[in-house]
Amino acid sequence: MRIEHIAMYVNDLKRAKDFFHRYFGAVPGNDYHNKNTDFRSCFLSFSDGARLEIMNRPDMNDEEKSLARTGLIHIAFSVGSKEKVDELTEQLKADGYKVISGPRTTGDGYYESCIVDMENNQIEITV
Repeated sequence: MRIEHIAMYVNDLKRAKDFFHRYFGAVPGNDYHNKNTDFRSCFLSFSDGARLEIMNRPDMNDEEKSLARTGLIHIAFSVGSKEKVDELTEQLKADGYKVISGPRTTGDGYYESCIVDMENNQIEITV
């Protein structure tokens, strides 16, 4: 068994698509639009077969996202090396994204950093 995909609502589909493509190599699929509900989505595919569906609809509830809450809390991307974690973290920081931890080795041995994306979702970058 495997997770087929993860989905997240976003306010700006184009910006989210560009973010995941630019920094994590996601390949966007075709945009979908349901004209009856104005629901829009796009599947993003990553090199290992993982997929992320980004979605949007006019009646979304966009409350403040606390980083310490129940439910799904972050998406982690493995970039292959400590050097790549450092490089990508610095690039994201230079591009104006907030780095909330790291790069560092955690107590359980992971080398990682965490940033907050354009919609206040936590993204973990790890080896």
